[in-house]
Amino acid sequence: MAGRGRPRAFDRNEALHRAMRVFWSCGYEGASMNELAEAMGINKPSLYAAFGCKETLFREAIGLYEREEGAPVSEALENGRTARVSIEAALRVNARSYANPENPRGCMVVISALAGAPENSPVCRFLAENRRGNEDGFRRRVERGIVDGDVPETANPGRIAAFYATVMHGLSIRARDGASAEELERVVDSAIAAWDAIAG
Repeated sequence: MAGRGRPRAFDRNEALHRAMRVFWSCGYEGASMNELAEAMGINKPSLYAAFGCKETLFREAIGLYEREEGAPVSEALENGRTARVSIEAALRVNARSYANPENPRGCMVVISALAGAPENSPVCRFLAENRRGNEDGFRRRVERGIVDGDVPETANPGRIAAFYATVMHGLSIRARDGASAEELERVVDSAIAAWDAIAG
């Protein structure tokens, strides 16, 4: 009787992509280990052996999300001619991404933070730090705009960054509620129309 051949090698990167989509759809607390293992195509012992605990897997999935979904946002912030143009471009990239029908709706970081049981406080702190990092990116771009001369010297970079980060998080929630990319873009229109008042 012929032997059964060796099992197909475990593709860790593909499994992580599948886990990312489960967390993105369900949030951290809503994603069960059974659901994650099934989506990843492995049994739970293999999942634990490859990734450790659920929190470690989640942190890796967030890192993957940031590298893939966050890269266009970082590029928009970096490459815009002015701070205003850069922040507008970043918001529009997110608006289109959050409503992309090929992906779960909204931002994985924001969606995952919507519920937070006390036992998951380390995850909540991790997500809060991540969101502060995004806000810091806006602040640094405004500070660069002050140096470059396209933002008034009297502008408050922290205030501007906090406003547009809040808009960005709100876009995610609206996308999760079913708003279209066009509806989200109209929110961006209004937010950018407020630039002179906020930066001036």
